Amino acid sequence: MEFAKRLYQRFESLVHELSKFGTIGAVAFLIDTGIYMLLLAVGWGPLTSKVLATTVSTTFAYVGNRFWTFRDREQSGLGREYFLFFLLNGIALLFGMLVIGFTKYTLHLDDLFSLYTANFIGVGLGTLFRYWSYKRWVFLEATEPIPVELPESGIKQDR
Repeated sequence: MEFAKRLYQRFESLVHELSKFGTIGAVAFLIDTGIYMLLLAVGWGPLTSKVLATTVSTTFAYVGNRFWTFRDREQSGLGREYFLFFLLNGIALLFGMLVIGFTKYTLHLDDLFSLYTANFIGVGLGTLFRYWSYKRWVFLEATEPIPVELPESGIKQDR
């Protein structure tokens, strides 16, 4: 039991950050998938639907990640962050576009189930890329320690 406690303490900040990132990602996924399915159902093409759905869900994800998931990280300017965030999401969108395009135009599977499945796989691949790239280029580590109050002592300590 002591080993598990030490292991948790060692990775506590990563666990919290991944939990927040996952929560924002889950809501963004629901937004993306809902809009994608709606646009397909009304007759839009799969690639156009994916671009529009991703644009809306990316806007939500930026706000959630900036002001909740990575709020304790350096703020290097909203303009810079927003540009990089959308650029990296554009690259991540390529994962989804490639999987959807391969499914529809190479495998000739254009039923809704196949396109939904392709979207799900593309979002999963894009998510792995996004998490890594956000931490590396968008939401940078703080250069100055952020004071944190320790609950058991009431003493402020730098992280």
